[in-house]
Amino acid sequence: MYRFFSIILFCTFIIFQAAVCRAEKYDLLYIWDENLTNVLDYQSEIEVLLSPEDRRKLRIVGRSTGGYGLLYDLDGDALESARMMVSHSEMLRKAGLSECTAIKDEGYYRLYNVSYGLGPNLEALKVRYQKIYEFLGDQVGKNLYIEKTDADNYTLIYRRRGDRRTTYKVARRHAKLLKKKRITTTIIPESNNPVIFGESSHLDGADTSVQVVSSPKKPVKASPEQTKKASVKPPAPSPGYLAASSGVEQSIEAFIGSLRKKGKLSSDETTGWVVYDFTTGKNIVDINADQVFQAASMIKPFVALAFFHQATQGKIIYGPKSRRRMERMIQHSDNPSTNWVMRIVGGPAACDKLLRTHYPHIFKKTKIVEYIPAGGKTYRNSAVPSDYIRFLDALWNNQLPYGKELRRLMSLPGRDRLYDGTPIPQGTLVYNKTGSTAHLCGDMGILVPRDKNGRRYPYALVGIIERSSRPKNYGNWMLTRGNVIREVSTIVYQQMKRQYQLL
Repeated sequence: MYRFFSIILFCTFIIFQAAVCRAEKYDLLYIWDENLTNVLDYQSEIEVLLSPEDRRKLRIVGRSTGGYGLLYDLDGDALESARMMVSHSEMLRKAGLSECTAIKDEGYYRLYNVSYGLGPNLEALKVRYQKIYEFLGDQVGKNLYIEKTDADNYTLIYRRRGDRRTTYKVARRHAKLLKKKRITTTIIPESNNPVIFGESSHLDGADTSVQVVSSPKKPVKASPEQTKKASVKPPAPSPGYLAASSGVEQSIEAFIGSLRKKGKLSSDETTGWVVYDFTTGKNIVDINADQVFQAASMIKPFVALAFFHQATQGKIIYGPKSRRRMERMIQHSDNPSTNWVMRIVGGPAACDKLLRTHYPHIFKKTKIVEYIPAGGKTYRNSAVPSDYIRFLDALWNNQLPYGKELRRLMSLPGRDRLYDGTPIPQGTLVYNKTGSTAHLCGDMGILVPRDKNGRRYPYALVGIIERSSRPKNYGNWMLTRGNVIREVSTIVYQQMKRQYQLL
C-alpha cells in the first residue's frame, strides 16, 4: 500500500513538472540487474502480461556503470509516462511483480546483435542458418535465431546483446570467416522481434540422420522424420550405473540441502525432481515424484493434447487459426490463447475428463479445474512430477495424437530453465514448457544431448519449487529459483556426460 501511494505522489510530481519538461522523454523501467540471464527471465514473465503489440516495445538495455535493464520503450512525455506507469504497476501488482517506474530516456544504451541477412524468403534464411550454425561454433549456434520483423520480413541474427562497438567488431570478424560462403554481416539493434526459428527448431526439423540410442525394450524415435534406427546397439549400462544413478540423486539432495542451510531456500518451500533416462528406461532421480504441486503453465501441453485428441476424432479442426493459438500458448505462454483452446475443447472440466478417460496411464493425479485467471497466475490446476514424466515419455515415443506437431510446438524458441543459461553445449535438442506463479517456479522437458559420434541420449527432467507463502519480492524469488533449476539441470547433465561420454 505504501508503494502505491509513493507512485501516486511521484505521478503528481511528474504532472507538475510536465509544463516545464515537455521536451523530455520517458520510458518505463521494470528491472535493473547485473545478471543478463535474470533480466531475460524477467522479460519472459512480463511478456505474458502484455499484448503482442506491447511486447515488441520491450527493450533490454545496458548502462556504462554496468548491468542490464528491462524497459518499455515509451518515449512519452511526463504526463503520458505517469499515466502508463500507474496502469502497468497495477497490472504488475496483480501478477505478484514489483511496480515499474518512469525514467528519463537517458543514461543507458541500446544493445546490438549481428545480422546475417534480411528478407521475405524464410526458407532461404533457414538454409543460411544451417551454414552459419555449423561454421561459427558453440556460442553463436546456441544464440542464433530467425526473427520476424515489423515489415513482415525475416532477419537471421546472432543474439549477442552487446554494445555497439564490440558487436561491430564481432560482425567484422564473422564477415571474414563467412566470406567464402558469400554471407555478409551487419549490426542491428535488439528490438524484441518475435522469434520463429532457433536451435531446437533447426535440430528437430533438420537433424534427420542422427542416431538415437534407446532402450531395447522401448524403441525411441526423435520425431516422425527421425525414424531411422541407430546402426549400433545401445551400449550396456556400465557396472557402476546404478551407483551413479543413485549418486546424481544424492548430489541434487545435497545441493538443495546446502541452499536450505544457507537460507537460500526457506522452510516452506517444497521441491520435486524427477529424471528419466530413455536409454535405460529408468528413473535416475525420484524426489517427491508423486507430490501434488501447482501446475501453472506446465499444464498447457496437456491442454494441447486434449485439443489434438478431439481433432483426431474429427470433432474439431486444427487449422491456421488454432495453429497460431497453439504457438502462442506453448511458445509465448499466452494465457488468452490457452483459454481459447480450453473453450474449443469444452472448458477446463472437459479437458480434465478427456485426459483422465483416454490417458489414465499418464495422468494419475493431474487436475484441470479452471481457466487461466486474469493476471496470468493459476493456482488450482495441479499435477505431480511423475505425470509430467509419463507425458514426456509418451510424447517421445510417438504415442500421442499429433505427436509430431506437439513436439514442434515444444521445440519452438523460448526461455527455459533446463538449457538456457547453463553450460550444456550447443547441439542439445530441447522440448520443454516452463511454469510460474507467485508460489511456484518450474520446468519440464526432454533434453537430447549427443556424443562425439553424433549419437543422442535423451532424458526427461522435471524440476519444481513451490512455497506455501507468497514471497515478499516475487520477481527476485522467481529469478533465483529459476537459477536453482538450472543448477540442478547442470548436475544431471554432468552425470549423463560421464555415463555416455557426451560432448
